[in-house]
Amino acid sequence: MRIALCNEVLRELPFERQVDLAARLGYDGLELAPFTLDAEPHRLPAVERRRIQRLIADAGLQTVGLHWLLVAPAGLSITSADAVVRARTLEVLRGLVGLCADLGGRVMIHGSPQQRRIPPGENASAARARAVDLIAAAAEDARAAGLVYCLEPQPPAKTEFVNSIAEAVEIVAAIGNPAMRTMLDTCAAASEREPIAALIERWLPSGMLAHVQVNDRSERAPGQGSDDFAPVLGALRRCGYAGAVSVEPFRYEPDGPTCAARAIGYLRGILAALRA
Repeated sequence: MRIALCNEVLRELPFERQVDLAARLGYDGLELAPFTLDAEPHRLPAVERRRIQRLIADAGLQTVGLHWLLVAPAGLSITSADAVVRARTLEVLRGLVGLCADLGGRVMIHGSPQQRRIPPGENASAARARAVDLIAAAAEDARAAGLVYCLEPQPPAKTEFVNSIAEAVEIVAAIGNPAMRTMLDTCAAASEREPIAALIERWLPSGMLAHVQVNDRSERAPGQGSDDFAPVLGALRRCGYAGAVSVEPFRYEPDGPTCAARAIGYLRGILAALRA
């Protein structure tokens, strides 16, 4: 089980320092938010892609993949009734598939809740159908690139489209693409009916869960809130999870570097206790 850091936690630092700090703190990899790399990350020049990939590899880290796919450029949506907006959104997603592959990543995490909100007054069923069609097209590009495309459940307060692992699994099954999966974000999963450890034990053996992000329900890092992550890591270990566990807080207290340091120490401590 590898522990990775979502790089936007350190986005106030130059990328070289992000990589160096993550390595010195003891992380195994980085999960990259494309908006931290460029205003139009899907068009990032090849020379810059090679530079980023080399920096990560030279530090002894792995590129886990990409998340927060649709933050930049602005104005994207998978649910919009505007065909031009959807076409532009698909263009960006396809470009990010190429970026992920070039950087040595394995997974694409489709969260981006604001870019999948159902517009006021829109027919919800039609909006969901548009979103599924667009995700299916992007996932086919991911399959061709040898990547795994994960549809991330988000809490109802953030979006109306896909609020549970069960709902995500239903869509993944309907699309039927072997490259498609879902994933678990512990903060988002706090709105599920089952405890997170139970969700892991139910869904991980099914093959549907391909990735895990960890954050406290307070949106702080693991160990900085009230959630106990020992049962989460214990369930992952019992189920034989061998992928990355990516630290993805949204509130950085007191700052990004300190937040990243506290999280890795807390999680490494739990893993050591589980092995004892």
